[in-house]
Amino acid sequence: MRKFKITALILIIMTLIISITVYIKGVVSKTSDSKQVQSSVNIKTPEDDGLTFTVLGDVHGNTAKLDNAIKDLHNINEKMDAMILNGDNVDEGLKSQYDIVKNTLDKDKELLPEIIIKNIGNHDFFDYKKGKNNDKDVQNFIDMYLDFSGERSVYHDRWIKGYHFISLGSESGNTKELGAVNAFLSEQQLVWLKEKLAENHEKDKPIFVFLHQHLSTSIKGWAGVEQRKELSEILSVYPEVILFTSHTHVLLSVDNVKMNQPFTTVHTGAISYGILPEGYTIKRLYEDSEGLYVEVHGKNIVIKGRDFIKKSWIFSKNISK
Repeated sequence: MRKFKITALILIIMTLIISITVYIKGVVSKTSDSKQVQSSVNIKTPEDDGLTFTVLGDVHGNTAKLDNAIKDLHNINEKMDAMILNGDNVDEGLKSQYDIVKNTLDKDKELLPEIIIKNIGNHDFFDYKKGKNNDKDVQNFIDMYLDFSGERSVYHDRWIKGYHFISLGSESGNTKELGAVNAFLSEQQLVWLKEKLAENHEKDKPIFVFLHQHLSTSIKGWAGVEQRKELSEILSVYPEVILFTSHTHVLLSVDNVKMNQPFTTVHTGAISYGILPEGYTIKRLYEDSEGLYVEVHGKNIVIKGRDFIKKSWIFSKNISK
């Protein structure tokens, strides 16, 4: 009888041990499955790490072509990270013209990336009825631009997905001393640029810099930037720099990407109309509308030129920093 009780007790204990073991394994399995699901949600794919943006220059208030470009770009990638409007957003720096561009951006809000960077150009200093600007006129045009862009200065920067976007801008325009179209960058702006280029700098990681006016162009006699030498020297310290410029309207089939200077320069084309250089003269092509689409994956960049009228690619170049 005693042996029977001992045997029964042993069986009960073994049953309890087996039951507890099965229960613990079940809990561990569920926890592991839960962690695996959570992990799969949090893992970043290479696509998640990518950055895409577009650069559009010289809209000149042509909102029909701007609207057409926005729709075409949305069809290419509806989840772009940013759009950069690289100067000459309007043909004259008048509130009425800025309002028309604002209305188009508001109307197309659902098609646009959340981040829109708006830079200043030479035409944003123009009022054809006034003639040359005095100091007060210049400040009024700058204030109009600042209201449109939401920026505090004509030069500004921001970080997008860990990449530095630096916008430069002329601090004067259409004056007797400066002329109508060249950019003037103050010593203060150039010092600021040096500081920004050094900020969180990583070797071989792209730095995106934007300025409406060019450093070089296929149009003979067009200067672009008054402080061209100083600006080039600053940028040359950082081969990671990719400088996007607009202004000339030259077709992307003629001017696009120039590497190893030691930094890279990229011409953006123009939304409003194209230009074909013919020595010291130019041929305006009002049917054209062009811009850039950029993909970034780590140190690898793909820059593509887009014809928004034909909805076709003009060029594609790979840059590895």
